[in-house]
Amino acid sequence: MFAAIDTIAAPLVLAATSTEDDGLNPLVRVVPGLMIWTLLAFVVAMLVLRKYAWPQITRILDQRQTQIEDSIDAAERTRQEADELLAEYRQRLAEARAQADEIVAKAERAGEVAEREALDAAKEKREDLLEQTKRDIQAETQRAIQEIRREVADLTVQATEKVTKKTLNPDDQKRLVEEALAELDFSALSGDRRN
Repeated sequence: MFAAIDTIAAPLVLAATSTEDDGLNPLVRVVPGLMIWTLLAFVVAMLVLRKYAWPQITRILDQRQTQIEDSIDAAERTRQEADELLAEYRQRLAEARAQADEIVAKAERAGEVAEREALDAAKEKREDLLEQTKRDIQAETQRAIQEIRREVADLTVQATEKVTKKTLNPDDQKRLVEEALAELDFSALSGDRRN
């Protein structure tokens, strides 16, 4: 078929070259035979492309469009998941902050309670120590008063014996000691204030 086209096209090319002398560019000159063959080659090429190439090109373009749409859908899903994860992260962060604030508040309250308890325990211990000290002082005062009474009794007996230059019998000693002790005011020493 191409051989027949060459035999027909050859005279057209010669005719085109022979008319070059007219001063027109051969590309813009209208040559009816060349024009028919050009249209015929175009139509044949279009039919061949339409039968074999267009279905492949259309299939590849459809596949590409589907891939792009799938990629866009996947990107949208990924963005939505990222937004959900971000919202969940923010919620967990807010919960963690609230828990941390609650823990700090509990620790502060526990510290205040422990401080109050420690102060109360210290006050109670101080009061117990004061009471014990008062009891110890009173016991020591009573012991000291008893010691002073014995000393006074001994001194009274010794003074009486020296003054009288005789030894007293136990009844006389007892009477003298009781008289001497009655004259002394031991209540001032023991802290007893009687009105």
